[in-house]
Amino acid sequence: MKQTIYLIIALVAILISCGKKDSTVTPDPSSPSTDPTEDTSYGPMLSQPGTFVRGADVSWLSEMEHDGKKFKDTDGNDNDCFKVLAQIGCNTIRLRVWVDPKDGWSGKDDMVGLAKRARKAGMRLLIDFHYSDFFCDPSRQIPPYAWKDFTYEQTKDAIALHTTEILNALKAQGLEPEWVQVGNEITPGMLFPHGQLWDSNGELPNNYTRLSGLTNSGYNAVKSIFPNAKVILHCNNAFENKNWWYRRMKAAGAKFDIIGLSHYPMDNTSKTYSEMNKAAFDNLKLLENEFKVPVMFVEFGTKSSSQSQAKSCVEDFQNRFNALELSKYCGVIYWEPEVYGGWKPAVYTSTDKEWNKYHTGSATLNWGSYNMGAFTATGQPNDAIKTLLNNSDNQ
Repeated sequence: MKQTIYLIIALVAILISCGKKDSTVTPDPSSPSTDPTEDTSYGPMLSQPGTFVRGADVSWLSEMEHDGKKFKDTDGNDNDCFKVLAQIGCNTIRLRVWVDPKDGWSGKDDMVGLAKRARKAGMRLLIDFHYSDFFCDPSRQIPPYAWKDFTYEQTKDAIALHTTEILNALKAQGLEPEWVQVGNEITPGMLFPHGQLWDSNGELPNNYTRLSGLTNSGYNAVKSIFPNAKVILHCNNAFENKNWWYRRMKAAGAKFDIIGLSHYPMDNTSKTYSEMNKAAFDNLKLLENEFKVPVMFVEFGTKSSSQSQAKSCVEDFQNRFNALELSKYCGVIYWEPEVYGGWKPAVYTSTDKEWNKYHTGSATLNWGSYNMGAFTATGQPNDAIKTLLNNSDNQ
């Protein structure tokens, strides 16, 4: 009888404690804020799905603001960067997400915070999964440190889990991306060695089958959370024909809704920007004709050293877009236009040799600042980005 009484008292104590709010408990930092006093309302969108994309990837923005960088609108007044971009015609924001970045920037919380701000400014959203702790591109496709010893099957499961976790975090904030990239510039593959297509000896066994297994794991996870989101497979160098790559991926069973390309027309010493633009648009048409899916320039940039030339490059680019049947193409996103004044992330000068060696292949990391930003020294949009985002046509 005494044991029964003790049990009842214990159960009552548990129920009472469950009903209390412990003011000493720290919220899980991996979960976006759900503070009932927070304004989570979103206004009308600047443009609707299907509208031509004029966008910007501003994934560095919160880090820049942390470092004291400010932005001005076209009237010269201090203003929020998203509002400045909206003022000059931007209707879409692209944001990257890393698994466990060294300093937290471009991690889940940082990305969700930027996505909320973008949506409040009326922007549509594109989420770019790198499936790494740092930048991925053709020179670097390194698994997150926490996944480095995973088998191929474990890596597929990790992709699905990570993709689901990130997209659920967005969904919890009432945010729905219109597009999701599964991998960034994955021309040579991703998550090496599991999704690597070739090495110095040539093609690897079952290479496209293995890579498509990884991208499909991301694709399926995206559709499980946001069935209407369009999934992008992304390659670099739009001036090079990429039909062969998408052909091999499709034959291996890869699923994708949109083809994404990077295009930096002033970043080539052997071709003029006009030649680069022509080649990119020729390839754009070849891709659309063969695969019958929309094509998007998910990354675009011009050299900031010559603003008049950069503007001319953009005008040449725009004229070629205007000559197309635009319903077959999604649009263009400028990569990190907000960078100005020689700013660069602190991690670029990291002295953590172990981290540097794993994520970059070098024990010493000391990169220069990004040279294709499109804001002036006073933090205002320059003529090139204003020309690219001008929404007076192609509504």
